[in-house]
Parts: sequence; structure tokens; C-alpha cells
Amino acid sequence: QVQLVESGGGLVQAGGSLKLSCAASGRTGSTYAMGWFRQAPGNEREFVATISWSGGSTYYADSVKGRFTISRDNAKNTVYLQMNSLKPEDTAVYYCALDFTTNYYSSSSYSRDYDYWGQGTQVTVSS
Repeated sequence: QVQLVESGGGLVQAGGSLKLSCAASGRTGSTYAMGWFRQAPGNEREFVATISWSGGSTYYADSVKGRFTISRDNAKNTVYLQMNSLKPEDTAVYYCALDFTTNYYSSSSYSRDYDYWGQGTQVTVSS
């Protein structure tokens, strides 16, 4: 089993920044890709960003490209999401997810490919 714990959410004004963290624990001995997803009230969960095990491949939703940056520290089993120039439409519960994969260099933007999920952290952007 794997546990994922997100932190760093909160309330911020439009134009501000937040940095989310997601720490993995448990059976994390294999290689895995990581992703961030979000869900706003009344909406389906949507893809935000993903990063490969190597860290060399990242992919972003068009809505956050150029504003958000995903990164990871494998020694700490932690993935980060730096969010800049936040907009009210970024308001959502943000979830990190882990996908056990033997592919070092790619990752998926599809939620169905992820094996474990965190409990989520609320991000609220005021206008």
C-alpha cells in the first residue's frame, strides 16, 4: 500500500502563488510517475500536470501551462506543484496521484492510469 499526503493549499488572492507538496510513503520502492489533478464544485476531476520518474518529462493542461510547474525529489518521495499567477478559476481541491510504471521517461494525463490518490488539499483563489 501507498499513502499520499498533500499539503500547501490555502486561500490566496488572484495573481498570487502557492506551492503544493505531496509526500508518498509505504511501498514506494518501485519507479512511479506522479500527477496532479483538481476538482472544482460541480465539475469532474481534471488533469493539471504530470511528471515522469526521471523528472525529465513533464506535461501540463493548457489551462495552467506557463503558470504552474511540477517537480519532484525522489530522495524524499515528494512531488511539488508551484502555482503562480493564480486565477479564481484555479479554485478547486487538488489531488496528487501515483502511477507505478516501469517507464522512466513518460507519464500519463489520464486519471484511470493512476494507482493511488491523496485525500486532496483545498486551493481557493479570491478575486
